[in-house]
Amino acid sequence: MQSRKHHRRSIRLKGYDYSRKGAYFVTICTQKKTCLFGDIEDRNMVLNAIGQIVENCWEEIPKHFDNVKLDVFVIMPNHLHGIIVLPNDQQLHERRGTACRAPTIESYGKPVVRSLPTIIRSLKSSVTKYVNQLRRTPGSHVWQRNYYEHVIRNEDDLNEIREYVMNNPLKWELDEENPSASV
Repeated sequence: MQSRKHHRRSIRLKGYDYSRKGAYFVTICTQKKTCLFGDIEDRNMVLNAIGQIVENCWEEIPKHFDNVKLDVFVIMPNHLHGIIVLPNDQQLHERRGTACRAPTIESYGKPVVRSLPTIIRSLKSSVTKYVNQLRRTPGSHVWQRNYYEHVIRNEDDLNEIREYVMNNPLKWELDEENPSASV
């Protein structure tokens, strides 16, 4: 009898090393795209208490991951856009020695230290913990299962994405993530 075990299909680039030096654009959406983080008022995002938790956890990322840098980000009513910059591998080797080199290909149940998936998993976990404490809803989901990422390839790509992120609140009425968008 053949197993009916559910296999998740990854949306990551097959074989790509997500612990590799570079800049990554990420979008993380709430469970069922529920607007949890605040509201757009006069084309500006106004964070509520849950949105402030997301902002605090995002800004804490560099304190938990060596040399990781954050670029622009925006928290929207039901999603987050941000740019994460991973350090040069050589910088990490100098700080922790080459003998500690972790595997770079992530698989289920075997996270890669300092990789983009591990950073996002940590962020989502922290936000969920604090939001569920605030709402007194232990075990409730805050985020949808996956996230979108884009490997930023050059300076033009980086600048275009920065502009998109910074202008996102201005375009909320037309945003495909907006449940009441008039698209």
